[in-house]
Amino acid sequence: MTDEQLTHTDEEGRAEMVDVGSKADSKRRAVARGRIRLQPSTVEAVQENELGKGDVLATARVGAIQAVKHTWETIPMCHQIPVTNVDTSFEVDEDAIDLTVAVETTGKTGCEMEALSGVTTGLNVVWDMVKAAEKDEDGQYPETAIEDVHVVEKVKEPV
Repeated sequence: MTDEQLTHTDEEGRAEMVDVGSKADSKRRAVARGRIRLQPSTVEAVQENELGKGDVLATARVGAIQAVKHTWETIPMCHQIPVTNVDTSFEVDEDAIDLTVAVETTGKTGCEMEALSGVTTGLNVVWDMVKAAEKDEDGQYPETAIEDVHVVEKVKEPV
């Protein structure tokens, strides 16, 4: 990759925020997805709301939304964008929970980093809330893993 292809560096190769001031506003949407693998007994406990910390998926949903709204504070070169909508959905399998986060905005830059931040934080919240149930006798998490976090859709349309 050449320096001309890197949009977050100046002529001397130093990191910088991209100037989007002259770009036209457009309607944008990004969707990201990820998965947390868990023991089947933990997934069942999440579904039955039997964990002592409360409703895992409701809490993860709030965490995901909060992360979307604060992405610009944690990703150094992200712009603060006017988030117009956040939609979260969970799919529960026998040994995993998938989280999909869709973000919409109207502005000068995209929202895929917000969608990715929502997914990773939402899944981190799940881990935090289930970690006692996931821990083995040695204090390890042999089956727990956050994986396959990726952008599945990115759309830009004229306003």
